[in-house]
Amino acid sequence: MSRYSAITGWGKYVPEGRLTNADLERMVETSDEWITTRTGIKERRIARPDESASTLCIAAAREALERAEIEGSDLGLIIVATVSQDYKFPSTANLVQHAVGAQCGAFDMQAACSGFIYALSVAHQFITTGAIKHALVIGCEVLSRVMDYTDRGTCVLFGDGAGAVVLSASDEPGGLLGFTLGSDGAKPELLYIPAGGSKEPLTEEGLREGKQWVHMQGGEVFKFATRIMGTAMEEALANAGMSSDEMDLFIPHQANLRIIESASKRLGVPTEKVFVNIERYGNTSAAAVPIALCEAVEQGRVLQGQHIGMVAFGAGLTWAAAVVKWTAPVVSGPTTTTSTKEPASAAVQW
Repeated sequence: MSRYSAITGWGKYVPEGRLTNADLERMVETSDEWITTRTGIKERRIARPDESASTLCIAAAREALERAEIEGSDLGLIIVATVSQDYKFPSTANLVQHAVGAQCGAFDMQAACSGFIYALSVAHQFITTGAIKHALVIGCEVLSRVMDYTDRGTCVLFGDGAGAVVLSASDEPGGLLGFTLGSDGAKPELLYIPAGGSKEPLTEEGLREGKQWVHMQGGEVFKFATRIMGTAMEEALANAGMSSDEMDLFIPHQANLRIIESASKRLGVPTEKVFVNIERYGNTSAAAVPIALCEAVEQGRVLQGQHIGMVAFGAGLTWAAAVVKWTAPVVSGPTTTTSTKEPASAAVQW
């Protein structure tokens, strides 16, 4: 009998703190018009000082487990996709494992913005081979901690958040139908943090030079993204034995509205089938696709039996795409988890 891996639970957490374009106008040489026309972003969420990758992950994970109607003890694997983990080690997944009461293997996966789909494909293998029954897959970032808020080329783009899914074994045809993964490590300097690793430990001089912050060659990344997003999605569709017109909903990485429009045009996907929430969250890296997926479900954009295409690109350079047949029952109403403490907005302290 064939074994399938289906999404049975989903959840997200976004911090209450909002950093708007108007806030950024007071911090760096930019404007709402400049940011909006070039990226489509209006605001992004910022974690509180007492929040971290693990706290965001745990909130999203608990919601996903509740949706799946399972306990942490039922999990066979936890994977956290992130580049902004709590510590160099142990992994953020270890912290999540303890918090949700799981007794299973747990590890972080680092593929930058492509990380969630990478992690989903790995969990899929464990389930379809019969090794485990349930896996928790989380994409999470607290990128505000590695942003240089004097660099308008990067600080206007990124935000914080987490999205999680429970992937479960199923005899019903569906779930993850096809995927593709890719990487090109020829030019890591296109998007990276220069210091803090074994190649260049962070020193006092490095701190003065800002090597602890994200550095990006935006023009080169943009050209790469507009090419690879459509190509990767086409490959995943082909691996699933489908064409783009069979997708009921397209969830692209929320990095730049112009990149999303370029990929949609190449695939021939009409606007009404494309899910976009970049204006409210910015680029949350590995969290972008799962947050968007959760919101699509909340808004009734995902129905039982529909096919969903997901694609992302990121530092590395990396890319990934997947096609999922949604088999979970239709639900209604918001499931968003947010902080219960005082909202920040312009009150975010810098």
